[in-house]
Amino acid sequence: MNQSILFPDMQSWDEASQSVNFAAQQSGALIECYVTKQKLAKLSGSLIETEQAAIKVFTDYRFDLEEIAEELIEEEAFSDEGHIIID
Repeated sequence: MNQSILFPDMQSWDEASQSVNFAAQQSGALIECYVTKQKLAKLSGSLIETEQAAIKVFTDYRFDLEEIAEELIEEEAFSDEGHIIID
């Protein structure tokens, strides 16, 4: 794990994109990361019907999702808006 990328313990549901938003910090820069409801459902093998269910699955798979986000950050695989999208 790259120690220059940190993940604060903050996450929230983004209704517009139907995804969980979480942050990463690299060299002091804040990077917004999103994991889609579909990806959470695929990881958990269950249907995600509520915001609470999405946050619970995110919490359960947080370490794996942070590793994926870290790889995408290192590969500079940013969206047009400068975000990391895990879908």
